[in-house]
Amino acid sequence: MIAAEAARQLALRRTAQTRYQSLSEQQALALQDAAVGATASAGGATVAPPSQYGGVVGIAMRYLGTPYVWGGESPGGFDCSGLVAYAYAQIGVSLPHYTGAQWNVGVPVSRDDLQPGDLVFFYGLGHVGIYIGGGQFIHAPHTGDVVKISSLSGSYAASYDGARRITG
Repeated sequence: MIAAEAARQLALRRTAQTRYQSLSEQQALALQDAAVGATASAGGATVAPPSQYGGVVGIAMRYLGTPYVWGGESPGGFDCSGLVAYAYAQIGVSLPHYTGAQWNVGVPVSRDDLQPGDLVFFYGLGHVGIYIGGGQFIHAPHTGDVVKISSLSGSYAASYDGARRITG
């Protein structure tokens, strides 16, 4: 069972890395054409996703397999909000290390408009991850687990609270 999960995570990693590379290339082309991309709503105003924030996906993916550590916010071990805060800190964006406080940052974004780098929240704001595209997100789930990729349509679907786009 452990070998099967390891193989599944390897396949998810490869798929996500391919998707991330493709999205990065598409994003670079879109920036050349001055296209804005998907938007989030902030009190009736429209907010374009800052292109550099998709880079947190690549940063977070470097830590796939890193052990979950309660209160962890470093490559030695992460909890869910610590992974998010650490990945964003690497691109110069300071986020609090608490899921509930991270919910209050940025603007709401609908599930249909999720973009890589958006924060996705679950379990009454008790858990957070980073959306990576293709209906998947990267997160540090719980004690005894590691940073990994999961599906929004899997066991997390019923506990989905919403998403936020970091706007700077």
